[in-house]
Amino acid sequence: MGIKDKMDAVYAPSEDIVARSIEGGLIIVPLVAGIGDLEDELYTLNETGKAVWGRLDGKKSLKEVLAELSAEFEAPAREIEKDLIGLVDELVRRRILVAVG
Repeated sequence: MGIKDKMDAVYAPSEDIVARSIEGGLIIVPLVAGIGDLEDELYTLNETGKAVWGRLDGKKSLKEVLAELSAEFEAPAREIEKDLIGLVDELVRRRILVAVG
C-alpha cells in the first residue's frame, strides 16, 4: 500500500482489546491470545500515542487524523506523518488496530 493509499485508509481499535487511561498514558489489554507482543501482554501508549489513539475511531482517515494532530500540536504535518504511520503500522501488525472498509 502506497503512502497516499495509507493516508486515505481508516482504522479503528480491534474488538479484541480493552484500552484504559492510566496516569496520562493509555494501557491496551488484549482479550484474546495472539494480540500484542508475545513477550509483553500489555501495550502502553504515551500522551502523544494517546492523542493519536483517540482519533482512530473508524470514521476518520489518517489524512484527517494528521490534520487534527498538526493543528493541535502546532507542528507541520510532514513532521508528524512519519511517526503517525509508524505507530499505526505497529498497532496493525500487533492486531491492536484494524482497517475499516
